[in-house]
Amino acid sequence: MMTLQELRAAFDAREIDTVLVAAPDMQGRLMGKRFHAAHFLDSGYQETHCCNYLLATDMEMLTVEGYASTSWAKGYGDYVMKPDLATLRPVPWLPGTALVLCDLLDHHTHEEIAVSPRAILKRQVARAREMGYAAMAATELEFFIFEQSYEALRDGGTDHLTPISGYNEDYHLFQTSKEEPLMRVLRNGLYGAGIPVENSKGEAEAGQAEINIRYDEMLKTADFHVITKQATKEIAHGLGKSVTFMAKYDHRRAGSSSHVHQSLWTLDGQPAFLDKGAEYGMSAVMRQYMAGQLAHAGEITALLAPYVNSYKRFCVGMFAPTKAVWSLDNRTAGFRVCGDGTKAVRVECRIGGADLNPYLACAGLLAAGLAGLEGAMELEAEMRGDSYQNAQAREIPKTLRHAADLLEGSVMLRAAFGDDVVDHYTRAARWEIEEHDRVVTDWERKRLLERG
Repeated sequence: MMTLQELRAAFDAREIDTVLVAAPDMQGRLMGKRFHAAHFLDSGYQETHCCNYLLATDMEMLTVEGYASTSWAKGYGDYVMKPDLATLRPVPWLPGTALVLCDLLDHHTHEEIAVSPRAILKRQVARAREMGYAAMAATELEFFIFEQSYEALRDGGTDHLTPISGYNEDYHLFQTSKEEPLMRVLRNGLYGAGIPVENSKGEAEAGQAEINIRYDEMLKTADFHVITKQATKEIAHGLGKSVTFMAKYDHRRAGSSSHVHQSLWTLDGQPAFLDKGAEYGMSAVMRQYMAGQLAHAGEITALLAPYVNSYKRFCVGMFAPTKAVWSLDNRTAGFRVCGDGTKAVRVECRIGGADLNPYLACAGLLAAGLAGLEGAMELEAEMRGDSYQNAQAREIPKTLRHAADLLEGSVMLRAAFGDDVVDHYTRAARWEIEEHDRVVTDWERKRLLERG
């Protein structure tokens, strides 16, 4: 990490000349400006501005109608981008560059924008602290690496994507040597940017990789996650490769997940999920937290799986869950208990795909867990064995349409986030559905053009 004084020294030494001033958008992408370091050090570190449409657009940056927060009628005004100087860091994979993340504030009141992903998570983290807990998390991020550059794919189409390796590379050291020119730069770049990277590994498909960042406070984890995605794309682009974080880029292949590991710790540093005398070492706090997540699993699914494509990942036999149940160290369950009997005991939510926005996903999971604590909910019995084959088990919503309905009707999320936030992200989900319903796909043309 880097202080403002250290940035000034690096600028004076001509080591850094550019500062990326960025805020995460609804999709979890980094949006912002490139400051000359001299201006950032002079005044830019205090604040800058951006158009408020950045929290009301889709993946194509379209100005989508139907949002209460901004519109053509309201003129698409400005938000204040307030740098969080605790996030200031060098960016080793970009020459002479540093990065700082921002909170988005109202131009007049300077209050945080309620629908801002970072603000949504910050409010849930603060809620946990008021209850006496520090919320901790880690995300495992999976993605595919392709031989073609993004430019080549745009020009030549995506029908013939070439994964960087030719067969399943799960834990495979020889196969992953082929992608090491990218992954080594990524690991070292993240480490140099103050992100506590643990390891990378091959995942369960040809050309699929995973990067793991150390467990930390939940807000920091979300910050690490969005920077890691940005770094992966930038480094791949610099090497003439491309990567995708789509949840399912090919129906014949495994999807890419972002499992979210969570636990609560007391404010004096003790693991609140641990009770060594209880089954699996799971304390009453952990059991109630998990009970809340299971009870509200359907309502938070749209925050874990935000696109129509996300739901194509949920299929039997490819390590993506189809049932919102819990089990000990069982990869067929939507919620897996890991580290049983140790201070690292935690719940891993396996529902989220690599396409999730980590701020929204973590906020939803934390809100559901805290609802379980507030209601002293009783944890249901463990699901043992192959949950894929359990017809009685609670289903994960099969479509974004269903998940959006559950999000909209969630009393728990409306109490935790506020009506404006739930309505905002319901609109985002519904827009994705409307666009999908409108567009003619390659599958339809191939299937029906001649034979239909």
